[in-house]
Amino acid sequence: MRPKTTWHRFLGRGRKPVGVMKSIKNIYGCSWINVLLLLTPVAWWAHFDGRLDHSAVFSLCFLAIIPHECLFDYCGEQMALYLGKDFGDLVTITLNNAIEVTLAIMLLLKCELKLLQSTITGVVLLHLLLVPGAAFMIGGAQIWEQDLHPVHNQLNHTLLTVGVLALLLPASFYAAISGSTATPVSTNGDLPNLGNSTQHDFLNMSRGLAVLLLLIYICSRIFYHNPPGAGNNAMTHSLTPAELRAYEEKLQREEPEVNQWVCICFLIVNISVLAVTSQWLVDSIEPVRHVSGITSEFFGLVLLPFAAFSADGAVAAGYFSQKALRKFWFKTKNPEPPNTLAKAEAIDLSIQFVLLWMPFLTLLGWWTGKPFNLLFDFFEVALLLGACFLVNYVTADNKTNWAEGFILLSFYAMMIVCTWYYTGESDVSSLVLCPGELATST
Repeated sequence: MRPKTTWHRFLGRGRKPVGVMKSIKNIYGCSWINVLLLLTPVAWWAHFDGRLDHSAVFSLCFLAIIPHECLFDYCGEQMALYLGKDFGDLVTITLNNAIEVTLAIMLLLKCELKLLQSTITGVVLLHLLLVPGAAFMIGGAQIWEQDLHPVHNQLNHTLLTVGVLALLLPASFYAAISGSTATPVSTNGDLPNLGNSTQHDFLNMSRGLAVLLLLIYICSRIFYHNPPGAGNNAMTHSLTPAELRAYEEKLQREEPEVNQWVCICFLIVNISVLAVTSQWLVDSIEPVRHVSGITSEFFGLVLLPFAAFSADGAVAAGYFSQKALRKFWFKTKNPEPPNTLAKAEAIDLSIQFVLLWMPFLTLLGWWTGKPFNLLFDFFEVALLLGACFLVNYVTADNKTNWAEGFILLSFYAMMIVCTWYYTGESDVSSLVLCPGELATST
């Protein structure tokens, strides 16, 4: 007999209890990627020892961070068994953003604010283009088209659009005041009259936008988890794909491999270890950037977001390589049928990052005295607008196919090519300088 309430389900009523040691064993044995956790003490030693150069410390910390994504994924899947699909998806999305959020907080506290803006843009672009593009392309390789949840997808279109438009507002405001005749512009592009007062205006503007974005996200989650009408939810809607209902029933039947309390304690410890490792990574970024000659924009838009995606990419590559070998070398009489449900959870990650974590970072900067604002480079805003338009257009009919997945991947590749040559806007960067900090050229 299964529990009738969410609380009873969380407590594991009607399920077999899982022991502590078995839970720990299952957590660390969930993926072969976890062997990279052995690099964590090595990375810490390299940071404190000082004999290795910054490139080695950066590489060790980068590799040590990769398995944490697998651990967060696995714990999110296990918590979904205790919480159900709706709340389980929210927990999974939040945990999948944990590495990016931790890196972002470290960048904020270290006052790497321009790099932080680029990293936020890069994380959103990766989860809008690369991850769903790969999922649509691989998932649709053996089927004409895959389905998305219509109601959830429609709400996502609106949330994604308003999050990106919120970044367009400060950029448009800046373009208006910098292009006015009352504001002289020097020959090198600097804006001498836009000083502390302008920075203060953008800070106040950004904090107001942050509060409104947070309210939008909270209201959207209330609507999604508790829609109007008795007994209404995402699973009871008439347009809900049958496979989603089957997945919810599977979550109710499946026995968890990890105790829920062990999982929660493990997540707290894992986030603490991740935070320290991320701090050492951030400390080594600037020396590595100067030695390599890579711009901070390319670091933020491309390299740092890959730290979180590398684990999923490696696991996916291994999984599909294994499936390909079984298909071509070991012929099976009953091949696994293709999945008719498209995997678009990464789009939810982007929405949460724009509507929850980006405003949170803005308000955290206010609390810690860091002048982080939402005035992003025009190039970054243009990339976000383009990605938003393309993703909304691809998913507008609530269906996807492998060709549309390839289009998303191609646009992400275009973005990488252009970003390699982009050196940033010095005048915009000057508005996110901490007190006493000097502007540096990339």
